[in-house]
Amino acid sequence: MSSPVVARVSFKEQMLQAREEAIVKAVSRLLAEKGFEAMTVDEVAAEVGIAKASIYKHFPSKEDLAAAAMARVMRRARDFLRSLPAGDAPLDKLRGAARWTMELKLAGEMPSLPGQGSSLRSTLMSCQPYLDGLLEVREQLGGWIEAAQASGALNPRLPAVAVLYTLYARACDPVLEFLKAGGRHSDAEIVELVLSTCFEGLNAR
Repeated sequence: MSSPVVARVSFKEQMLQAREEAIVKAVSRLLAEKGFEAMTVDEVAAEVGIAKASIYKHFPSKEDLAAAAMARVMRRARDFLRSLPAGDAPLDKLRGAARWTMELKLAGEMPSLPGQGSSLRSTLMSCQPYLDGLLEVREQLGGWIEAAQASGALNPRLPAVAVLYTLYARACDPVLEFLKAGGRHSDAEIVELVLSTCFEGLNAR
């Protein structure tokens, strides 16, 4: 029986893929630092060390650049959720997801979400890799929320969608930046503080 033929990627294609990955990483950092509206394609080119015209060989517009970065973070989120131990309790998985999101945010690797009037929103809604990742992440988190509520680990009176959006909000939580700017806590301490307010609440025990 003959072995399957493995398609070989040419050196040129490898270089193009590496450049594209470098571009998307740079966009992710700039989106986290400045947001979509303030980021410019010139800044992306300078960050990667290539000509602006070379950027457009990979991505036809600023919106497509940002959409690629958002799709990348969705892939990372999907891969992280898949890596969580199957035997962990649903609540522990939700805490793990929130912790990962905040660690990414504090590391400057979480792109800022676009505003309601941003031209990026329509591009994202037609970006299939982003939508596929978003759907999988939503379904995975939603399933864990429902399981945690059924077991009594989460308040069953709260609508599951409200809990889901509360977790989503950790990706753009300004509390993280305020605490980091204060300089009194390490990133790890900040994550644990915000996790505590999110999962244990503010009531005295």
